[in-house]
Amino acid sequence: MQAINRNFTKIINGTTQFVIPVFQRDYSWTESQCEQLWKDVIRIAEDKTERNHFLGSVVYISTGDTSAGFTRWLLIDGQQRVTTLTLLLTALRDHIEENGWTGEEDSPTAKRIDAYFLKNLEEAGDRQHKLILRRHDQATLQALLDCKNDYPSQVSERIRDNYEFFREQISATSPDLVYRGIGRLAVVDVTLDRGIDDPQLIFESLNSTGMDLSQSDLIRNFILMGLPEPEQTRLYVTYWSKIENLFRGSEKTFDMFVRDYLAICTLASKQQKANEIYLAFRMEFGSIIKEQDKIDAFLEKLLRFAHYHAAFSIGADAPKALQEPLARLRRLVDVPATTVMRLFECYQNLQTLTEDQFVHAILFLESYIFRRAICGDQTRSYWQLFANLAYCIDPQRPFESLTVGLARQRESNRFPNDDEFRKALEEGDIYGMRVCFNLLDRLENYGNKEPTDTTKYSIEHIMPQNEKLGLRWREMLGEHWRDIQRKWVHRLGNLTLTGYNSTYSDRPFMEKKTISGGFEESSIRLNKFVREQSVWTPNEMEQRGKNLAKRALSIWPRVVVDKALIDAAEITEMRERAKRRDVGTVPMSVHARILFDLLRENVLDIDPDIIEIGEQKSISYHGPYFFLEVLPRKNSIILILPIEFNEVDDTFGIAKDTSERAYFVNARYEGGVSIPIWEQSDIEKALPIIRQSRELVQ
Repeated sequence: MQAINRNFTKIINGTTQFVIPVFQRDYSWTESQCEQLWKDVIRIAEDKTERNHFLGSVVYISTGDTSAGFTRWLLIDGQQRVTTLTLLLTALRDHIEENGWTGEEDSPTAKRIDAYFLKNLEEAGDRQHKLILRRHDQATLQALLDCKNDYPSQVSERIRDNYEFFREQISATSPDLVYRGIGRLAVVDVTLDRGIDDPQLIFESLNSTGMDLSQSDLIRNFILMGLPEPEQTRLYVTYWSKIENLFRGSEKTFDMFVRDYLAICTLASKQQKANEIYLAFRMEFGSIIKEQDKIDAFLEKLLRFAHYHAAFSIGADAPKALQEPLARLRRLVDVPATTVMRLFECYQNLQTLTEDQFVHAILFLESYIFRRAICGDQTRSYWQLFANLAYCIDPQRPFESLTVGLARQRESNRFPNDDEFRKALEEGDIYGMRVCFNLLDRLENYGNKEPTDTTKYSIEHIMPQNEKLGLRWREMLGEHWRDIQRKWVHRLGNLTLTGYNSTYSDRPFMEKKTISGGFEESSIRLNKFVREQSVWTPNEMEQRGKNLAKRALSIWPRVVVDKALIDAAEITEMRERAKRRDVGTVPMSVHARILFDLLRENVLDIDPDIIEIGEQKSISYHGPYFFLEVLPRKNSIILILPIEFNEVDDTFGIAKDTSERAYFVNARYEGGVSIPIWEQSDIEKALPIIRQSRELVQ
């Protein structure tokens, strides 16, 4: 690598060409940045000390196809500055040409600017211009360089607007002054040696703040930068440009895709931070990028999963049968993308998931999220939960393994049952929930081939929520009207949809029914029960709430899975945990280890299918259900058994009742019986009770 402090005009002058790699971003400088450059140019031109103005670095590497009289460079860093200066020089050339301006002997002329800084006049075809951009930027720049009167149909607005900005500024300034200022712009000229320098590492160090480039920009550069220019172009056109087009206009979603794809590939145990996605990508896939024979397969798979993610996250090219189910799920939450991508892979690539199964799988995910939202359950760990679901999907049995995974959720992540869901619907404050409109919309349209367009409707409280309830409402509700209103106003039975919210206002119930556009004229299905009532009291609200809750149970069904499948999945998971956790790493004293090794040999002899898991500070045994935990102590080990003390047949009287003990230090499981093991003879006495424990928990 060679780094030299050099004037910009010395770099661009000569029979040379700078090519913007296909992986680089489009030209993006705004007018404010051009204005700052313009001020710098004029300021340094007027400086009597004739000092230079430092503009930054320009980093480039040979394209590999340079000839004796012509040099081509890939511009690694400095695209925005070089492009903007090219636009300024083009604007200066055109101003001089159109105005017939002439100056002193060393003054700029249109011919000089063309020959020195814009064109290679002795070259033809693609070699004519000193700067080659990418995508639609190039067509617009070429039109300017070749003095064409019209811009191309797909004009690059930034190229056009910044050129026009410089034309306007130059019109009120001396071309000599502008030319002198450009001549005093200095850069760090960094030339890399192909095959020796790593352009990606150098590029990262120059952009170490991470402010200029998105995570997806860094990843794209990492994949393509070290390759020869023709190979860069081929891979960009074949794969990367198609990925970019999927997420065009949404870099954040692009970054989310890479994060979720990384999680699937690495079985990540936590969500990657937004500003660390590139670093994680480089760490995981760095070796693949360096192996030319693997990069096509890698990018082909990345493109495939990008299609899956985009179909869910932005609805791009989703199969027709899946469009509405995916949209409903997306409106609730975006974190199931990992799970959806795995399902897509089984559906489209492996073909182990039918379309009908896919639709039902998405419905179960929606039902899981929606039921939990209605029940007020926490959502904090959702990304990791859905990532774990994705990991447990069996490619050969995707639908079954997904439903088993949902059914196996425990404690804070469990799938609400029908009674919990029904109770929350009937008695909860539905109006205050984020999913309130989604609920009413689905209740209105589910199963109907002529759905109601609810986009212009709003939520209506049939019994008004105004605390100053009108006289006729108070008379209808009775002397306890205030308590009734407080209890029922935001419940499902009192909520509906309408396009006449402001018309209904706080009117009495009969007026809401009979006025123009009232409930009696409403075409909304949700209002059918309402228009059939003569009064609106807790009885009617309760009945309507029950009716709607019953309908909701069929719209958002629970997952029903054979218990044998759940048990089999849990056994498989335990065996995987056992493989990952070596009991030899559990810390214990020498004496405790001697006792444990002897006990372990006897326990494993009970049944070859017993599963042994090394926990953090204990060892547990499952056959397949938990029946024993061993806690190491300094001079002993303690056995914890999940049975009641009165169930134990204890010939030697060594078992202890733990019902009155709050906990055991380092214990992962709970048990009703404990047995201290101080010496070898205690093991013989404990073995019959251990066998009893295993038999009792089956």
